[in-house]
Amino acid sequence: MSDDAPTTADSTDASDSEDHRVRLRGIYTTALTQRCLSAGWTVVQASDPIKRRFEASFETDAHDVEIATTDDRQGVGIHGRPDVVAAATDLIDSVGIDTLSWSDPAPEGAIFDGRVTETRGRGAVVDLGNCEGFLPFRGVDARVDTGDMVRVRVTDTAPPWDDDRPLLSTTIEISGSLVTLIPESGDPTVDTRDESAARELIGMTDLLGVEAPDGWRIRWDHAATEAAMEALEPALDRTASRAAEITTALDSAEIEGGVDAAGETSGQLAAPAGGAWLWFGRESRFALDEIRSEVTTTMPGHHRIKAGSSTASSGVDFVEALCALDEAAFPFETVVDIFGPAVGDAVEIAHGKPAGHCISLGKGTVTDRDADSITLRRELSGGGQYDGLGVPRERGDTATTTFREGRWWYPTVYRDSEGSVKGTYVNICTPVECFPRSVRYVDLHVDVLKHADGTVERVDDDELDAAVDEGNLSEPLAEKARSVASALENAF
Repeated sequence: MSDDAPTTADSTDASDSEDHRVRLRGIYTTALTQRCLSAGWTVVQASDPIKRRFEASFETDAHDVEIATTDDRQGVGIHGRPDVVAAATDLIDSVGIDTLSWSDPAPEGAIFDGRVTETRGRGAVVDLGNCEGFLPFRGVDARVDTGDMVRVRVTDTAPPWDDDRPLLSTTIEISGSLVTLIPESGDPTVDTRDESAARELIGMTDLLGVEAPDGWRIRWDHAATEAAMEALEPALDRTASRAAEITTALDSAEIEGGVDAAGETSGQLAAPAGGAWLWFGRESRFALDEIRSEVTTTMPGHHRIKAGSSTASSGVDFVEALCALDEAAFPFETVVDIFGPAVGDAVEIAHGKPAGHCISLGKGTVTDRDADSITLRRELSGGGQYDGLGVPRERGDTATTTFREGRWWYPTVYRDSEGSVKGTYVNICTPVECFPRSVRYVDLHVDVLKHADGTVERVDDDELDAAVDEGNLSEPLAEKARSVASALENAF
């Protein structure tokens, strides 16, 4: 696939004005609504809680971009018109020093020619050129085998720190923010449980001055039942134009003999929308607390607690509904007492990387807990050496790691089966967050080591510099990492 493969940049049902129209959902919605309104943006399709909290009227019309909390509550996904995705990313990325962002290589609605690299029990892994996707067999009419070329649409995407691949379908639907066009003939339908509103909307469809292109069927989204009639016709018109553009793009890139017209094997054909993912670190969550407190009662650590679990999120809502809160510190000890982890629990170390992915360093058992930290102990298997320390990793070795909430570093002490110290590895990272089932942070590359003989060594500054050069870390964040590393060197 050539780099100039056809794409569709005008991706949502809204105007090109700087008054961007945004739809928000999830635990960060109040803070981000305030940030968007302060920037002069228009918030549409607001939820009932947002309508109650803000002294503003909210339209139910189409949006340029949607900002939604990720399923794990660690950040947000931004999807919609590419230029507005970029503007929203800039607006939110500046919330805190440890907000990190990455573009979505396979945004929802994007169409690819991909090659099947592996088949599994329920579906196939598909190479999309710049990433992989998963095609469930339940959505495929014909048999799919390894090596086959398939034309697919992204139906559901996933943040880079998640293990999931984007979900794919061989059905090429075209979606706007109020309407979707289905490649089949038939009468319009409405995706809603409100039958009365659906009948009314279908009746109004006949009065519009635009129709679906030949071979496409209209499916209105639920939001269309609440939109003004004058918004429906432009929404359908733009989606119909998009369908025509994408049809032309696909017709010019037919797959022949397993290879596309450009002689390549896989790649993107059309992108009706752009996408980005933002991960919030601990400092960013507290910055969002400050923004939210401008609007409504917000307890210290509001977003930090909600990010931990759905149960904790409900607890925060309960506390804030009961009383106004005076200035106070984040109640880490109380949060851990109620929601965990407790001594004896198994907790995963979720080691985020600046490039966006997240790896597990395994699970440790909580051996100690105090007012601001937890300590994990891991029993290690033998084989190889400890990175940086240069000493063998042997059966019976243990790793004891203390994570202090909010600290920019954490130490791991390695001991042999007799309890003798083999070395200490201090990881520099974004401020640590100790959730009920995992400890999370993003590694900032540079580390400080203390060898068994007392020698202190600083490593991987070059990797930190490279991450800045590659655009994965900001220079202020990198400078903070260098400062922390220097302080630890002096302390050791």
